[in-house]
Amino acid sequence: MRPTIRAWSALAVLVVAFGLSWHYGPRALNAIVTPLLVVLVIAAVTVVRTSPPDVTRAPISNGFVDDEQTVEIELETERAISATVRDVLGERVVATDGAETGSLEVDLEDGTPTAATTTLEGTDRFCYEVRFTDRGEATLGPLEVVITDVFGLFRRQFTVGKTGKTLVYPRVHELRRGTGDALAGVVEREYTDRAEFDHLREYQRGDSLRDVHWKSAAKRPGDDLVVTEYATGEANGAITIAAECEPGSDDTLATALASLAMHVIEENRHVGVTVPDSSYEPGSSASHQRELLTAFALLEPGSIDDDHRREADIHIRSGGDGTVVATEDRTIQFVDLIAGSHGGDTRDHPGGERVDIGVDTDDGRSEGTP
Repeated sequence: MRPTIRAWSALAVLVVAFGLSWHYGPRALNAIVTPLLVVLVIAAVTVVRTSPPDVTRAPISNGFVDDEQTVEIELETERAISATVRDVLGERVVATDGAETGSLEVDLEDGTPTAATTTLEGTDRFCYEVRFTDRGEATLGPLEVVITDVFGLFRRQFTVGKTGKTLVYPRVHELRRGTGDALAGVVEREYTDRAEFDHLREYQRGDSLRDVHWKSAAKRPGDDLVVTEYATGEANGAITIAAECEPGSDDTLATALASLAMHVIEENRHVGVTVPDSSYEPGSSASHQRELLTAFALLEPGSIDDDHRREADIHIRSGGDGTVVATEDRTIQFVDLIAGSHGGDTRDHPGGERVDIGVDTDDGRSEGTP
C-alpha cells in the first residue's frame, strides 16, 4: 500500500495543525485534526482489506500479421471498489482502440498499456482492440489492477490473471496465376501424373473434393461420398518445398513459405515442406495447414542439407540478395510472384480464410479446431 499525493498533503496539514496546537492550544484545531485523522485511518483500513478482483481472460485465436482482434477480460469483485485497470502487452501486438463493448470505457494512454479507471462492482468487462504486428508468439497480460479508497488517499497494486498467449502467423500474399507464375509448370506436371486409377474408397476428412467420384457417389444410398485412389498412392501429385535463410532473413522466408504453401494447397495439391531442423510430410487438410503455419510462425534461420535441396520441387532461399524461389527450370524473386505487385508489397492473406484458427489449448497457446 502506498499513499497518494492527496494523502501526503493531508499528512502535511496534520503536521502543521499539530504544530499550531502545540503553540496556541488544541481546542481550536479539533474540528480539523480529528476528522482528518478519522478519514486517513478509514482509507488505509479500506485499502488494506480490499481483495483483488477475480480475472478471466477470454482466449484469443491465432491470426495473421495485421489481423485485428478484440481482447476481452472479465473482472468479478465482491463489493464496489475504485480501481484503474491496465493490461500489459508483449511483443508482436499493439493496442489500436478502446472497444465499445463491455461496461468499462478503455482509453489508450501515450506510452502506457491500455487502461481504464472506473468503479468495479459485481461483474465487469474490460475490452479493447489489438493488431498483430509480427509473426511469432504474442503475449497479453497479466492484468495490473490499482485499487484506491473513495477519498483517493491510498493505493494498492495487484498483478492478477494469467498471461494470454497466441500465435501470429506470417502474412500470406496472394500469388499471380497464369504464364507468369513460376509455380505453374510444377503444378501442371503434378496434374499429369494422376492418370493411373487404382480403386475407390470412402471419403475421409481432408480429402480434396476434386478426387470425389461423383458418378459412383450418386449410386450409393444416403449422402456417402467416395474418392478416387490412384496407383501411386496418397502422396501422388505432392509438391515439396525446401527452404532456408541467413540470420536476419527468417521473417521474409516465413512470408514466402506461407504464401507458396497456401498457394499450392489452394490449387488442390498436397504440399510437403522442409525447413531447418524440421520436415513435414505432404498434405492439404486444414490440420496440415495449421501445422505448417505454426511452423512458419516459429521459424528460425538456418540451412538444410543437399539431399533436401535436390529432392524438392521448389527451393526457397532468403538472404542479402532477397528471397529467391527456384524450380527445376526457373529462378525468380519472390516479390515478383505477388499478385498485383511489380516488386512491391501487398497485405492480402487469403490463408486466413482457409484455415480455422480457434481457441486456446490447455497450455495457453491458441489452436485451431479441426
